[in-house]
Amino acid sequence: MKLRDKINSDITAAMKAKQADRLSVLRMMKSAVKNKEIEKIGELDDAEVIQTLISLVKQRIDSVEQFTKGGRLELAAKEAAEIKIIEEYLPAAVGDDEIAEAVSAAIAELGASSIKDMGKVMKACMAKFSGRPLDGAKLSELVKAKLS
Repeated sequence: MKLRDKINSDITAAMKAKQADRLSVLRMMKSAVKNKEIEKIGELDDAEVIQTLISLVKQRIDSVEQFTKGGRLELAAKEAAEIKIIEEYLPAAVGDDEIAEAVSAAIAELGASSIKDMGKVMKACMAKFSGRPLDGAKLSELVKAKLS
């Protein structure tokens, strides 16, 4: 079953179970996917749906930080709850060990030796993990450390 179809079926289930908070988040996810499809002028595949959901999670993380700084803890908690629901539809995030292995492999494969090759190594690693949540800052930090 495609991810977008799973979201649609879960919307129906949430309506039947009268789960208002979950229903709200699922509808928001469906709307974001639909907007991307309109931009693309075609149906999204699962990898593109995942990228859309990852961007929704990033937006929520930023919101949590802003609400926490502003003392709006109830709104921060609401955003955190939304993150948990969205993450149910995402594959497992890339772990630190897996990132380190990919960086080492990319450096060896590309023959990278200096910080000038950082862009090539980053591109190779990002391509390897496309469709999975990845902390770009950790990746960048690791690549920089290994190439320095």
